[in-house]
Amino acid sequence: MAEIQTPQLNWEASATATHPQVSSTLPSEVETCLKNARFLHLATCDAMHPHISLMNYTYLPSTPFNPDPVIIMTTNPASKKTLNLINNPRVSLLVHDWVSHRPPTRNPDPTREGSPPPQATRSSLASLLLNINTSALSSISATINGEAVMIEKGSEEEKWCKEKHLENNTFGDQAREERGFWGTAPQAPTEGDGGTNCYIEGEEVRVVLVEVKEGRIADWKGGVKDWSLKPQGEERGRQTLANGIV
Repeated sequence: MAEIQTPQLNWEASATATHPQVSSTLPSEVETCLKNARFLHLATCDAMHPHISLMNYTYLPSTPFNPDPVIIMTTNPASKKTLNLINNPRVSLLVHDWVSHRPPTRNPDPTREGSPPPQATRSSLASLLLNINTSALSSISATINGEAVMIEKGSEEEKWCKEKHLENNTFGDQAREERGFWGTAPQAPTEGDGGTNCYIEGEEVRVVLVEVKEGRIADWKGGVKDWSLKPQGEERGRQTLANGIV
């Protein structure tokens, strides 16, 4: 009787640390992903339930105020995520390097507006772009764990972070072209290029700084690799108060 071949697993047992690495710098693939991705997902939590937000962000390997890698975001002070951050500064971030357009399905659905129609695949150029969606750019996702601090209002650090965040998230005409690529009507920006008043302009906007501590890389084959960051100094030199304000 022929021996039955057991299929090889395309996933790894990842309930515990998997292929752990410790370094003073981020893994190169995580840094590349953070530099190239448009948005990230921010996970916060209250006493009972997790909360996910899609965020503009700015990654910096260090700042004049912090020697370690940080991620800058801004938030409405009355938002759910802000309340969660004040009560629990531990956060988890998800960033990936694939394009978010959903490819055509076999059966056309007129109610789905965010996806190219099936006939788009008839064009060789469209086929190439759609293939890029699921191959060359679909390689890893990175989960990043860290602690968030609300930067003191009116401080030099807040001003500096806002300037860097604005520089990194003003996309202009290219963003409007992307929104209209698949035939949807481009949206006119609000005041300022790229609609910046919705996330950074205004005195009430709070700057959130996430100090990166550790994370996990998952690739499209099911491989998993954990990593942790060793701070440049013995201490990070920052303490988070009970109300989330330094």
